[in-house]
Amino acid sequence: MTMLETFLKPMHPEGRKFVAVFAVATLLLFLLSNFLGWIGVGLTVWCYYFFRDPRRTTPVRAGLIVSPADGIVSLIEKAVPPVELGMSSQALTRVSVFMNVFNCHVNRAPIKGQVTAISYRPGKFLNASLDKASVDNERNSLCIKMDDGRQIAVVQIAGLVARRIVCLVKPEQKVKTGERFGLIRFGSRLDVYLPEGVEPHVSLGQTMVAGESILADLQSSEDAREGRVD
Repeated sequence: MTMLETFLKPMHPEGRKFVAVFAVATLLLFLLSNFLGWIGVGLTVWCYYFFRDPRRTTPVRAGLIVSPADGIVSLIEKAVPPVELGMSSQALTRVSVFMNVFNCHVNRAPIKGQVTAISYRPGKFLNASLDKASVDNERNSLCIKMDDGRQIAVVQIAGLVARRIVCLVKPEQKVKTGERFGLIRFGSRLDVYLPEGVEPHVSLGQTMVAGESILADLQSSEDAREGRVD
């Protein structure tokens, strides 16, 4: 990777119109004041950076569940998957990854399988780091069925600033581990409901990289991990 590639990342098509609007606004600001114009330049660069879509190296061994989002592990707890997916009413381990406005917001499939259900539900725009955001906020839920018949739920949750959830896949579509399946604009959260008996291999506060960081391993019997902050 060259130095230029380190700083210049591909941009998701969803962001082009936003960057264009910011760029036009910046030109208008320069007509009013150089100071305001340079503020506009900074905001335009931030907008491009927000919609960046870097390439990721995804581990492909069978059974590995990867993070669907960049961000911080904000919650690990037992919870029932969204009822609209028609999955079991049994509480499963839910791992939540919170994305701030500086994280890459392209979402990636946590596991290989077939999307058996997609359900969008409107709602509030509470701080996505709060536990009740999983129930009250606008969300888009997916159920992915793996080759062995087990299912994983992954839920896109809009946050305090986010106002638009984008889903790029359709029911019955097959996805690969780490494949792009959507994005959420301007700060939000992703929940992953692990299959019964599967423990997370992450700890609260851990930094995750979408498509690369391992959330859990279906083939492992290891207990849930604990972390230490230094």
